[in-house]
Amino acid sequence: MRDLEFGCGSAALGEEMKKILFVCVENACRSQMAEGFARRFGKGVAEAHSAGSRPGAEVNPLAVEVMGEAGIDISGRVPKGFSEVPGEAIDYVVMMGCRDECPVVPARERIEWDIPDPKGKGIDVFRGVRDEIGRKVKRLVEEIGR
Repeated sequence: MRDLEFGCGSAALGEEMKKILFVCVENACRSQMAEGFARRFGKGVAEAHSAGSRPGAEVNPLAVEVMGEAGIDISGRVPKGFSEVPGEAIDYVVMMGCRDECPVVPARERIEWDIPDPKGKGIDVFRGVRDEIGRKVKRLVEEIGR
């Protein structure tokens, strides 16, 4: 995870931060991890949110654990539905792999990452998913910051 520890640049003075919405079905694993990484890497560049089409009861404990290993605390996060996302215009909607279960959310750009759901798998699978999400979020934030 060392390559994921560095933050990205910041928005130019007077430039509005871009809004990113990470979407998965339950908003309990992948989208929560992506939001956590985006909050770390996107300081001054992007405002991160996440939501699900059928929010789960809690953030998956293994997602919390592996993100903690990366130095990101998502233990206080709660799965949310789309009605709980700020109403302002979203610049980027990133679908984590929910396919047809993700409703259409108006955004300037829609991105599909197709990351496998680690739910029900072991901690090593969660770590692999975390690392893939971290790399993708870092690249996205770097592109947005340019």
